[in-house]
Amino acid sequence: MSTTTFSSTCFLKGSEVKVSNLKSNNGNWKLHIGGSTALSTKRMQISNSKQEKEIRVALLGASGYTGAEIIRLLANHPYFGITVMTADRNAGKSMDSVFPHFITQKDLPVLVSTNDADFSDVDAVFCCLPHGTTQEIIKGLPKRLKIVDLSADFRLRNVSEYEEWYGQPHRAPDLQEEAVYGLTEILREEIKNAHLVANPGCYPTSIQLPLVPLIKANLIEHKNIIIDAKSGASGAGRGAKVGNLYTELTEGIMSYGVTRHRHVPEIEQGLSDAAHSKVTISFTPHLMPMSRGMQSTIYVEMASGVTTDNLYQQLKVSYQDEEFVRLLEKGAVPRTHDVRGSNYCYINVFPDRIPGRAIILSVIDNLVKGASGQALQNLNIMMGFPENTGLGYLPLFP
Repeated sequence: MSTTTFSSTCFLKGSEVKVSNLKSNNGNWKLHIGGSTALSTKRMQISNSKQEKEIRVALLGASGYTGAEIIRLLANHPYFGITVMTADRNAGKSMDSVFPHFITQKDLPVLVSTNDADFSDVDAVFCCLPHGTTQEIIKGLPKRLKIVDLSADFRLRNVSEYEEWYGQPHRAPDLQEEAVYGLTEILREEIKNAHLVANPGCYPTSIQLPLVPLIKANLIEHKNIIIDAKSGASGAGRGAKVGNLYTELTEGIMSYGVTRHRHVPEIEQGLSDAAHSKVTISFTPHLMPMSRGMQSTIYVEMASGVTTDNLYQQLKVSYQDEEFVRLLEKGAVPRTHDVRGSNYCYINVFPDRIPGRAIILSVIDNLVKGASGQALQNLNIMMGFPENTGLGYLPLFP
Protein backbone atom coordinates (compact mmCIF):
# COMPACT_ATOMS: atom_id res chain seq x y z
CA MET A 1 0.00 0.00 0.00
CA SER A 2 1.40 3.41 -0.98
CA THR A 3 0.43 6.86 0.20
CA THR A 4 1.33 10.20 -1.40
CA THR A 5 0.85 13.50 0.44
CA PHE A 6 1.55 17.13 -0.40
CA SER A 7 0.52 20.48 1.06
CA SER A 8 -0.10 23.78 -0.67
CA THR A 9 -1.93 27.09 -0.55
CA CYS A 10 -4.33 28.23 -3.26
CA PHE A 11 -6.61 31.19 -3.84
CA LEU A 12 -10.30 30.97 -4.67
CA LYS A 13 -12.19 34.14 -5.62
CA GLY A 14 -9.67 36.34 -3.85
CA SER A 15 -9.57 34.33 -0.64
CA GLU A 16 -6.58 32.35 0.57
CA VAL A 17 -7.37 28.71 1.19
CA LYS A 18 -4.96 26.45 3.05
CA VAL A 19 -4.78 23.00 1.52
CA SER A 20 -3.36 21.12 4.45
CA ASN A 21 -3.09 17.71 2.78
CA LEU A 22 -3.85 16.06 -0.53
CA LYS A 23 -3.49 12.32 0.12
CA SER A 24 -3.56 9.40 -2.25
CA ASN A 25 -4.14 5.89 -0.99
CA ASN A 26 -3.78 3.53 -3.96
CA GLY A 27 -5.18 6.16 -6.34
CA ASN A 28 -8.09 7.29 -4.08
CA TRP A 29 -7.49 10.99 -3.51
CA LYS A 30 -8.80 12.97 -0.52
CA LEU A 31 -8.59 16.72 -0.27
CA HIS A 32 -8.15 18.22 3.24
CA ILE A 33 -8.87 21.93 3.49
CA GLY A 34 -8.11 23.69 6.77
CA GLY A 35 -8.07 20.40 8.66
CA SER A 36 -11.40 19.14 7.30
CA THR A 37 -11.92 16.68 4.50
CA ALA A 38 -13.67 17.74 1.30
CA LEU A 39 -14.62 15.69 -1.75
CA SER A 40 -13.87 12.51 0.18
CA THR A 41 -16.62 10.62 -1.62
CA LYS A 42 -15.31 11.63 -5.05
CA ARG A 43 -12.49 9.94 -6.89
CA MET A 44 -10.12 12.59 -8.26
CA GLN A 45 -8.62 11.53 -11.58
CA ILE A 46 -5.09 12.83 -12.08
CA SER A 47 -3.59 11.79 -15.39
CA ASN A 48 -1.24 13.06 -18.06
CA SER A 49 -3.40 11.69 -20.84
CA LYS A 50 -6.05 13.85 -22.46
CA GLN A 51 -9.71 13.02 -22.01
CA GLU A 52 -11.42 11.52 -25.04
CA LYS A 53 -12.71 14.27 -27.28
CA GLU A 54 -16.31 14.49 -28.44
CA ILE A 55 -15.58 14.79 -32.17
CA ARG A 56 -13.17 12.31 -33.79
CA VAL A 57 -11.21 13.87 -36.63
CA ALA A 58 -9.24 12.34 -39.50
CA LEU A 59 -6.44 14.43 -40.98
CA LEU A 60 -5.52 13.45 -44.53
CA GLY A 61 -2.16 14.73 -45.70
CA ALA A 62 -0.79 15.38 -42.23
CA SER A 63 2.86 15.78 -43.24
CA GLY A 64 2.41 19.09 -45.07
CA TYR A 65 2.42 22.59 -43.62
CA THR A 66 -1.37 22.93 -43.48
CA GLY A 67 -1.70 19.50 -41.85
CA ALA A 68 0.88 20.42 -39.22
CA GLU A 69 -0.90 23.69 -38.58
CA ILE A 70 -4.19 21.89 -37.97
CA ILE A 71 -2.46 19.68 -35.40
CA ARG A 72 -1.11 22.78 -33.65
CA LEU A 73 -4.55 24.39 -33.56
CA LEU A 74 -6.30 21.23 -32.36
CA ALA A 75 -3.80 20.64 -29.54
CA ASN A 76 -5.96 22.73 -27.19
CA HIS A 77 -9.35 22.23 -28.85
CA PRO A 78 -11.80 20.99 -26.19
CA TYR A 79 -14.02 18.99 -28.58
CA PHE A 80 -11.95 17.82 -31.56
CA GLY A 81 -9.44 14.99 -31.20
CA ILE A 82 -7.36 13.47 -34.01
CA THR A 83 -7.88 9.71 -34.37
CA VAL A 84 -6.55 9.11 -37.89
CA MET A 85 -3.66 10.76 -39.74
CA THR A 86 -2.45 9.87 -43.22
CA ALA A 87 0.81 10.59 -45.03
CA ASP A 88 1.55 8.11 -47.78
CA ARG A 89 5.31 8.69 -48.01
CA ASN A 90 5.67 8.69 -44.23
CA ALA A 91 3.29 5.83 -43.39
CA GLY A 92 4.34 3.98 -40.25
CA LYS A 93 6.14 6.95 -38.76
CA SER A 94 5.22 9.02 -35.73
CA MET A 95 4.34 12.66 -36.28
CA ASP A 96 7.26 13.91 -34.19
CA SER A 97 9.66 12.09 -36.51
CA VAL A 98 8.29 14.16 -39.38
CA PHE A 99 7.85 17.39 -37.41
CA PRO A 100 10.10 17.28 -34.31
CA HIS A 101 8.25 20.19 -32.69
CA PHE A 102 5.37 17.77 -31.99
CA ILE A 103 7.48 15.62 -29.64
CA THR A 104 5.28 16.68 -26.70
CA GLN A 105 2.09 15.49 -28.40
CA LYS A 106 2.14 11.87 -27.26
CA ASP A 107 -1.50 11.15 -28.05
CA LEU A 108 -1.22 11.56 -31.84
CA PRO A 109 -1.88 8.41 -33.87
CA VAL A 110 0.81 6.85 -36.07
CA LEU A 111 0.74 7.97 -39.70
CA VAL A 112 -0.86 5.55 -42.14
CA SER A 113 -1.32 5.51 -45.90
CA THR A 114 -4.60 6.90 -47.20
CA ASN A 115 -5.63 3.46 -48.51
CA ASP A 116 -5.16 1.96 -45.03
CA ALA A 117 -7.10 4.64 -43.16
CA ASP A 118 -10.05 3.37 -41.10
CA PHE A 119 -12.94 5.85 -40.98
CA SER A 120 -15.27 3.73 -38.85
CA ASP A 121 -14.50 5.80 -35.75
CA VAL A 122 -14.32 9.18 -37.47
CA ASP A 123 -16.87 12.01 -37.45
CA ALA A 124 -15.14 14.67 -39.54
CA VAL A 125 -12.26 15.03 -41.99
CA PHE A 126 -9.71 17.72 -42.78
CA CYS A 127 -8.32 16.96 -46.23
CA CYS A 128 -4.90 18.55 -46.84
CA LEU A 129 -3.94 16.56 -49.91
CA PRO A 130 -2.48 18.16 -53.07
CA HIS A 131 -4.70 19.57 -55.81
CA GLY A 132 -5.87 16.95 -58.26
CA THR A 133 -5.60 14.04 -55.84
CA THR A 134 -8.48 14.95 -53.55
CA GLN A 135 -11.59 14.36 -55.66
CA GLU A 136 -11.40 10.58 -55.91
CA ILE A 137 -10.49 10.20 -52.25
CA ILE A 138 -13.31 12.40 -50.95
CA LYS A 139 -15.76 10.69 -53.32
CA GLY A 140 -14.89 7.39 -51.64
CA LEU A 141 -15.38 8.58 -48.05
CA PRO A 142 -18.46 7.59 -46.01
CA LYS A 143 -21.35 9.98 -46.73
CA ARG A 144 -21.99 10.60 -43.03
CA LEU A 145 -18.69 12.47 -42.59
CA LYS A 146 -18.35 16.24 -42.44
CA ILE A 147 -15.46 17.25 -44.68
CA VAL A 148 -13.38 20.39 -45.06
CA ASP A 149 -11.13 20.22 -48.11
CA LEU A 150 -8.11 22.53 -48.11
CA SER A 151 -7.14 21.80 -51.72
CA ALA A 152 -8.52 23.71 -54.71
CA ASP A 153 -10.43 20.72 -56.05
CA PHE A 154 -13.93 21.85 -55.03
CA ARG A 155 -13.57 25.65 -55.02
CA LEU A 156 -14.64 26.29 -58.61
CA ARG A 157 -18.29 25.59 -59.32
CA ASN A 158 -17.71 25.31 -63.06
CA VAL A 159 -15.91 22.01 -63.66
CA SER A 160 -14.88 23.14 -67.15
CA GLU A 161 -13.15 26.11 -65.60
CA TYR A 162 -11.40 23.75 -63.20
CA GLU A 163 -10.09 21.73 -66.13
CA GLU A 164 -8.90 24.89 -67.88
CA TRP A 165 -6.92 26.19 -64.91
CA TYR A 166 -5.74 22.93 -63.34
CA GLY A 167 -5.05 20.98 -66.52
CA GLN A 168 -7.15 17.89 -65.82
CA PRO A 169 -10.82 16.95 -65.83
CA HIS A 170 -12.77 17.04 -62.60
CA ARG A 171 -13.36 13.49 -61.35
CA ALA A 172 -16.27 14.19 -59.00
CA PRO A 173 -18.65 16.66 -60.72
CA ASP A 174 -21.67 15.42 -58.75
CA LEU A 175 -19.86 16.07 -55.48
CA GLN A 176 -18.80 19.49 -56.77
CA GLU A 177 -22.46 20.47 -57.03
CA GLU A 178 -23.00 20.02 -53.29
CA ALA A 179 -19.74 21.60 -52.14
CA VAL A 180 -20.06 24.92 -50.28
CA TYR A 181 -17.37 27.55 -50.64
CA GLY A 182 -16.03 28.23 -47.15
CA LEU A 183 -15.29 31.96 -46.93
CA THR A 184 -16.56 31.97 -43.37
CA GLU A 185 -17.55 35.58 -42.72
CA ILE A 186 -19.36 35.82 -46.07
CA LEU A 187 -21.04 32.41 -46.34
CA ARG A 188 -21.55 31.38 -42.72
CA GLU A 189 -25.20 30.33 -43.12
CA GLU A 190 -24.48 28.06 -46.09
CA ILE A 191 -21.58 26.44 -44.22
CA LYS A 192 -23.77 25.44 -41.26
CA ASN A 193 -25.58 22.67 -43.10
CA ALA A 194 -22.83 21.67 -45.51
CA HIS A 195 -21.52 18.14 -45.95
CA LEU A 196 -18.45 19.28 -47.89
CA VAL A 197 -16.80 22.68 -47.55
CA ALA A 198 -14.21 23.87 -50.05
CA ASN A 199 -11.82 25.90 -47.93
CA PRO A 200 -10.71 29.07 -49.77
CA GLY A 201 -7.20 29.71 -50.94
CA CYS A 202 -4.96 32.12 -49.07
CA TYR A 203 -4.83 34.87 -51.70
CA PRO A 204 -8.61 34.68 -52.34
CA THR A 205 -9.27 35.00 -48.59
CA SER A 206 -7.12 38.11 -48.20
CA ILE A 207 -8.67 39.69 -51.30
CA GLN A 208 -12.35 38.80 -51.01
CA LEU A 209 -12.77 39.77 -47.35
CA PRO A 210 -12.24 43.49 -48.06
CA LEU A 211 -13.70 43.59 -51.58
CA VAL A 212 -16.95 41.60 -51.28
CA PRO A 213 -18.69 44.03 -48.88
CA LEU A 214 -17.64 47.01 -51.00
CA ILE A 215 -18.89 45.42 -54.22
CA LYS A 216 -22.17 44.38 -52.61
CA ALA A 217 -22.70 47.99 -51.46
CA ASN A 218 -21.94 49.30 -54.98
CA LEU A 219 -19.14 51.50 -53.63
CA ILE A 220 -16.44 50.46 -56.10
CA GLU A 221 -16.37 49.91 -59.84
CA HIS A 222 -16.15 46.35 -61.09
CA LYS A 223 -13.47 47.28 -63.61
CA ASN A 224 -9.81 48.22 -63.14
CA ILE A 225 -9.31 46.24 -59.92
CA ILE A 226 -5.56 45.71 -59.56
CA ILE A 227 -4.15 43.38 -56.91
CA ASP A 228 -0.49 43.18 -55.95
CA ALA A 229 -0.13 40.32 -53.46
CA LYS A 230 2.85 38.87 -51.60
CA SER A 231 3.22 35.60 -49.71
CA GLY A 232 5.72 33.76 -47.55
CA ALA A 233 7.36 30.62 -48.91
CA SER A 234 5.14 28.23 -46.94
CA GLY A 235 2.37 29.06 -49.40
CA ALA A 236 4.18 26.93 -51.96
CA GLY A 237 3.96 23.83 -49.75
CA ARG A 238 6.62 21.60 -48.20
CA GLY A 239 7.75 19.82 -51.32
CA ALA A 240 11.37 20.15 -52.43
CA LYS A 241 11.52 22.80 -55.16
CA VAL A 242 14.51 24.67 -56.51
CA GLY A 243 12.67 27.99 -56.26
CA ASN A 244 12.17 27.47 -52.53
CA LEU A 245 15.83 26.87 -51.73
CA TYR A 246 17.33 29.39 -49.32
CA THR A 247 19.80 30.73 -51.88
CA GLU A 248 17.03 31.12 -54.47
CA LEU A 249 14.60 32.86 -52.14
CA THR A 250 16.54 34.98 -49.67
CA GLU A 251 17.41 38.63 -50.29
CA GLY A 252 15.00 38.88 -53.17
CA ILE A 253 11.43 39.00 -54.40
CA MET A 254 9.93 37.00 -57.26
CA SER A 255 6.71 37.36 -59.21
CA TYR A 256 5.13 34.09 -60.31
CA GLY A 257 1.99 32.87 -62.04
CA VAL A 258 1.90 36.18 -63.91
CA THR A 259 -1.51 36.51 -65.64
CA ARG A 260 -2.22 32.79 -65.04
CA HIS A 261 -2.20 32.14 -61.31
CA ARG A 262 -4.70 29.44 -60.39
CA HIS A 263 -6.36 31.58 -57.74
CA VAL A 264 -7.61 34.05 -60.38
CA PRO A 265 -10.83 32.16 -61.26
CA GLU A 266 -11.57 31.59 -57.57
CA ILE A 267 -11.24 35.30 -56.79
CA GLU A 268 -13.28 36.32 -59.83
CA GLN A 269 -15.99 33.77 -58.95
CA GLY A 270 -16.46 35.30 -55.48
CA LEU A 271 -16.37 38.90 -56.69
CA SER A 272 -18.76 38.13 -59.55
CA ASP A 273 -21.20 36.54 -57.11
CA ALA A 274 -21.11 39.74 -55.04
CA ALA A 275 -21.59 41.94 -58.12
CA HIS A 276 -24.18 39.70 -59.85
CA SER A 277 -22.15 40.26 -63.00
CA LYS A 278 -18.78 39.21 -64.38
CA VAL A 279 -15.79 40.78 -62.59
CA THR A 280 -12.32 40.52 -64.12
CA ILE A 281 -9.23 41.41 -62.10
CA SER A 282 -5.56 42.08 -62.70
CA PHE A 283 -3.67 39.95 -60.18
CA THR A 284 0.04 39.35 -59.68
CA PRO A 285 1.41 37.33 -56.74
CA HIS A 286 4.96 37.54 -55.41
CA LEU A 287 7.08 35.21 -53.30
CA MET A 288 8.78 36.86 -50.32
CA PRO A 289 11.79 35.67 -48.26
CA MET A 290 9.73 34.89 -45.14
CA SER A 291 8.24 31.67 -43.85
CA ARG A 292 4.63 32.80 -43.43
CA GLY A 293 2.45 35.84 -43.92
CA MET A 294 0.53 37.45 -46.78
CA GLN A 295 -0.32 40.99 -47.83
CA SER A 296 -2.68 42.00 -50.62
CA THR A 297 -2.44 45.58 -51.84
CA ILE A 298 -5.61 46.30 -53.78
CA TYR A 299 -6.18 49.31 -56.05
CA VAL A 300 -9.82 50.14 -56.83
CA GLU A 301 -11.81 52.79 -58.63
CA MET A 302 -14.59 54.20 -56.45
CA ALA A 303 -18.13 54.69 -57.73
CA SER A 304 -19.21 58.21 -58.59
CA GLY A 305 -19.51 60.41 -55.50
CA VAL A 306 -17.94 57.79 -53.19
CA THR A 307 -15.01 58.63 -50.89
CA THR A 308 -12.53 56.52 -48.98
CA ASP A 309 -14.48 57.42 -45.84
CA ASN A 310 -17.50 55.67 -47.37
CA LEU A 311 -15.38 52.56 -48.01
CA TYR A 312 -14.04 52.66 -44.47
CA GLN A 313 -17.51 52.99 -42.93
CA GLN A 314 -18.88 50.12 -45.02
CA LEU A 315 -16.09 47.80 -43.89
CA LYS A 316 -16.61 48.96 -40.31
CA VAL A 317 -20.30 48.07 -40.45
CA SER A 318 -19.66 44.78 -42.27
CA TYR A 319 -17.11 43.50 -39.77
CA GLN A 320 -17.95 45.25 -36.50
CA ASP A 321 -19.28 42.02 -34.98
CA GLU A 322 -16.66 39.72 -36.49
CA GLU A 323 -13.94 38.36 -34.25
CA PHE A 324 -11.34 37.53 -36.87
CA VAL A 325 -11.65 40.37 -39.39
CA ARG A 326 -10.48 43.69 -37.99
CA LEU A 327 -10.60 47.12 -39.58
CA LEU A 328 -7.73 49.14 -38.12
CA GLU A 329 -7.88 52.74 -36.97
CA LYS A 330 -7.66 55.21 -39.81
CA GLY A 331 -4.08 55.70 -40.96
CA ALA A 332 -2.76 52.50 -39.37
CA VAL A 333 -0.87 50.30 -41.82
CA PRO A 334 -1.56 46.54 -41.52
CA ARG A 335 1.59 44.40 -41.23
CA THR A 336 2.04 40.68 -41.67
CA HIS A 337 3.99 40.67 -38.39
CA ASP A 338 0.79 41.68 -36.58
CA VAL A 339 -1.21 38.60 -37.59
CA ARG A 340 1.54 35.94 -37.60
CA GLY A 341 0.36 32.65 -36.13
CA SER A 342 -3.22 33.89 -35.69
CA ASN A 343 -6.56 33.58 -37.49
CA TYR A 344 -6.95 37.33 -37.91
CA CYS A 345 -7.28 39.42 -41.04
CA TYR A 346 -6.36 43.10 -40.64
CA ILE A 347 -7.66 45.60 -43.19
CA ASN A 348 -7.40 49.32 -43.84
CA VAL A 349 -8.28 51.82 -46.58
CA PHE A 350 -6.24 54.74 -47.90
CA PRO A 351 -6.93 57.46 -50.50
CA ASP A 352 -4.85 57.12 -53.64
CA ARG A 353 -3.06 60.16 -55.10
CA ILE A 354 -5.10 59.55 -58.24
CA PRO A 355 -8.54 61.15 -57.72
CA GLY A 356 -11.37 58.65 -57.48
CA ARG A 357 -9.17 55.71 -56.55
CA ALA A 358 -8.44 54.00 -53.22
CA ILE A 359 -5.81 51.59 -51.90
CA ILE A 360 -6.89 48.74 -49.63
CA LEU A 361 -4.39 46.76 -47.56
CA SER A 362 -5.22 43.30 -46.23
CA VAL A 363 -2.92 40.99 -44.25
CA ILE A 364 -3.31 37.42 -43.01
CA ASP A 365 -1.18 34.49 -41.96
CA ASN A 366 -1.41 32.34 -45.08
CA LEU A 367 -1.26 29.11 -43.03
CA VAL A 368 -3.93 30.11 -40.52
CA LYS A 369 -6.68 32.42 -41.80
CA GLY A 370 -5.48 31.53 -45.30
CA ALA A 371 -5.75 27.77 -44.72
CA SER A 372 -5.90 25.71 -41.50
CA GLY A 373 -7.39 28.33 -39.18
CA GLN A 374 -10.28 29.08 -41.52
CA ALA A 375 -10.73 25.33 -42.02
CA LEU A 376 -11.13 24.88 -38.27
CA GLN A 377 -13.46 27.88 -38.13
CA ASN A 378 -15.60 26.19 -40.79
CA LEU A 379 -15.65 22.76 -39.12
CA ASN A 380 -16.63 24.40 -35.82
CA ILE A 381 -19.67 25.85 -37.58
CA MET A 382 -20.50 22.58 -39.34
CA MET A 383 -20.40 20.67 -36.04
CA GLY A 384 -22.41 23.27 -34.12
CA PHE A 385 -19.64 24.68 -31.91
CA PRO A 386 -18.70 28.35 -31.45
CA GLU A 387 -16.59 29.14 -34.50
CA ASN A 388 -13.74 30.63 -32.47
CA THR A 389 -13.18 27.38 -30.53
CA GLY A 390 -9.51 26.44 -30.66
CA LEU A 391 -8.60 29.66 -32.44
CA GLY A 392 -7.83 31.94 -29.50
CA TYR A 393 -4.15 32.20 -30.39
CA LEU A 394 -2.78 35.73 -30.21
CA PRO A 395 -0.43 36.84 -32.98
CA LEU A 396 3.26 36.02 -32.46
CA PHE A 397 5.55 39.05 -32.25
CA PRO A 398 8.41 39.49 -32.75
